Amino acid sequence: MNKDETARLKKFAAQIRMETIKCVGARGFGHLGGALSVVETLAVLYGGVMQIDPKNPDWPERDKLVMSKGHAGPALYAVLALKGYFPLDWLKTLNQPGTRLPSHCDRKLTPGVDMTTGSLGQGVSTSIGLALAQRMDGKDSRTFLVTGDGELNEGQVWEGALFAPQHKLANLTWFVDYNHKQLDGKTEEIIDLGDVAAKFTAFGWHTQSIVGDDVAAITAAIAAAKAETARPSCIVLNTKKGAGIPLVEDIELNHHIVFEGEILEKSVAYMEQVIAELEKGASV
Repeated sequence: MNKDETARLKKFAAQIRMETIKCVGARGFGHLGGALSVVETLAVLYGGVMQIDPKNPDWPERDKLVMSKGHAGPALYAVLALKGYFPLDWLKTLNQPGTRLPSHCDRKLTPGVDMTTGSLGQGVSTSIGLALAQRMDGKDSRTFLVTGDGELNEGQVWEGALFAPQHKLANLTWFVDYNHKQLDGKTEEIIDLGDVAAKFTAFGWHTQSIVGDDVAAITAAIAAAKAETARPSCIVLNTKKGAGIPLVEDIELNHHIVFEGEILEKSVAYMEQVIAELEKGASV
């Protein structure tokens, strides 16, 4: 990937991050940590990888995304708004009465959301169903799945991890957001996941482990996944919860936080500086 494309995706990621923190800030609290750690992945997917049509969200030939960690909805909403699925003003209504943007993703409420999620683990099963249906219908489209690392505690996850290779679902790419934290604390202290990539490899997946905030590495990993024609792919994203916003990164338990007042103001000011430097072509 050339420097111009890398710069474009970094800027897009910064815009997503800005709109994500403003979205949660409008509510005053929310699941910010795990939303921020998937921003670069969403920037790459919606920045050119996925076949989508924001003017026709239900386009039958589209690629589909299942945000199984549905509490990362604010990041997905930010992307969808920036791509034109709905007005940016909607982001101010997160989880408010009458909103089209609930706390967790809901395909019946939000244009561009392909699957209702939030009951952790279930997105694995539904994404496999979507990928299988795409193949049965003869469509040249793909399904992308995003799960958290704490989500891997669910048994349903590993049933799906066995099913997909058995049925050679090469049109399915699974991202594991390995930020080492979940609701109750560190994953290593709750249920130690060990070498996640090795586990998926043992289950028959084409597996890669990359730096999860590197847009070039994510782009290359997706290209390698697309080149795999006989088995599904898993991309382990080594990330940091609250990624890209220092004041959020520094909070030990940052799965769900109060986000208003000084921390919001300083975070917005920080992202304004990041975007300004990216626009000047400076490294951030």
